[in-house]
Amino acid sequence: MSYTILTDTSCNLPEDIIEDAGVEILALRFMSEGEEYTSYTKGVATDLKMFYQMMREGRTFTTSLPNQQTSAEIIRGILGRGDDLLYIGFSSGLSGTYEATVNLINNISSEYPKRKVYTCDTRGASLGEGMLVRYAIDMKAAGDPIEEVHAWLEEHRFHLAHWFTVDDLMYLYRGGRVSRTSATAGTLLKIKPVMHMDNPGHLIPMEKVRSRKRSIEALYRHMKATYDPSFGPQHIAVSHGDCIDDVNLLRGMIEADPQFDIADFTINYVDPVIGSHTGPGVVALFFLGTSRN
Repeated sequence: MSYTILTDTSCNLPEDIIEDAGVEILALRFMSEGEEYTSYTKGVATDLKMFYQMMREGRTFTTSLPNQQTSAEIIRGILGRGDDLLYIGFSSGLSGTYEATVNLINNISSEYPKRKVYTCDTRGASLGEGMLVRYAIDMKAAGDPIEEVHAWLEEHRFHLAHWFTVDDLMYLYRGGRVSRTSATAGTLLKIKPVMHMDNPGHLIPMEKVRSRKRSIEALYRHMKATYDPSFGPQHIAVSHGDCIDDVNLLRGMIEADPQFDIADFTINYVDPVIGSHTGPGVVALFFLGTSRN
C-alpha cells in the first residue's frame, strides 16, 4: 500500500529533499509588525537570509501553529487519494503543533476507515526532526512498509542527538528559555551556552563557554563523546541562523575526524519559527548517538 510522509516546516530539510521525496509539509506561521508569513510554500524558494537580516535590524517576531483549515486540506488530500499516512512532527515539548495535528488527523481519518495512520512525536526540532524524516524517506525508498518505518522512528528518536549553541542570549530570554538576569549577564560576559534536547523534547542548558570558537568546539566534542558507529554511515546535519562561516568551521572538524562514518552532510537554515527564539548565530548539530546526552 502506498503511503505519504507528512511533516512540518520545523524539520528544516532543504526544499529539494522535501520535493524530490514527495513529502507533504504543514507550514507553521510567524508574524511581525502586523504582517503574517508562512515558513514554507510548495514550489517557492524561501528567503531565510532576509528573515535573519530583519532580526538583526531589530524586528521582533511571534509564532503560530499551522493553519488548521490548510492542514485539514492536506490530510484529506493524502487519505482521499488512497494513501496511508505517516506524520512525523515537531517536539510536543516545544510546540502545540504535534498535538493539534494529531487531533486533526484522528478526526479526519475516521472518514477513511481503510487507511492506515501512524504518528511520531520526534521530541526533536530543526534538523533533529528533519533527520528522522530523512531516514524515513530512505526507508520508504527502499520499500519498507509504513509499520516498519514507524517502529524504527519510535525506537531511534532518542538516539538523534541535538547539540546547539546561540550567539545572543537575549533571544532565548524573549522566548522564555532563560531569565533576564542570566541573559543580561551572559551577554556582558560574552558567555555562549551549549544546549541539547532532552528526551521529553525540551531545550536544556548543559554548559557555558566564553568564546564563539569554544562553543563550536564544544559541539564537536559532544559528538565525539556520544557518536554511535553501530549505525554505520550516517546523515550528519547542521542548521544555522545565517552564520555559514561557523558552520564550515564545525564541518571541517567533523570531516577531518576518522572516528565518524559520514554518508552525507546536510546544511540548512533554522526556520523562522524556531529562529525567532534562538536568533541569528545559532548553530545546531545533529547525529545518531548512544543517547541524546
